[in-house]
Amino acid sequence: MTAVATREQIVAAADRLFYQHGYEHTSFADIAGAVGLSRGNFYYHFKSKDAILDAVIDARLADTRRMLEQWEAEAPTPAGRIMRYIEIVLTNRADIQDYGCPVGTLTTELAKLEHAMLGRAGRLFALFRAWLREQFVLLGQAGQADELAMHVLAFSQGAAVMLNAFRDEAFIQREVDRMRDWLSTYEK
Repeated sequence: MTAVATREQIVAAADRLFYQHGYEHTSFADIAGAVGLSRGNFYYHFKSKDAILDAVIDARLADTRRMLEQWEAEAPTPAGRIMRYIEIVLTNRADIQDYGCPVGTLTTELAKLEHAMLGRAGRLFALFRAWLREQFVLLGQAGQADELAMHVLAFSQGAAVMLNAFRDEAFIQREVDRMRDWLSTYEK
């Protein structure tokens, strides 16, 4: 296996473990074990846990950009693209029930730790916010596009927390349906 492929495996394993167990509760040994590397070989690729976190955030940003590009290609209207974001709580409901929102849980944990990477992790939300704002501008809502984008972000985080806390899929479906109805009032 090449060094690049090994590094990618480490980042993917760290991403999964950070999501499932939290950044603080995931050790070098956990990540190395998940990839099947010795600690020495592991340190060749990453010298610190913060360096792994930085790579995980970069990977999540790249994955998010690809997902947003895919939504733009698949949904012909801004409202349709916004709906793809709203429906993410349904699409990822099994993981959200077990672990919460991957972006929300990471930023919350880093905030509690007063971790220096909080700002970098927050770029994930900033990317969604900017993309949602752009969609609302395209819907003719330029004057309130950022406010509407933040409303959709707040919905997704609230829905993720409630799904994680109560595991009530019917409630989440009703909330998504309410957001669908709300969004339809902005369609041209």
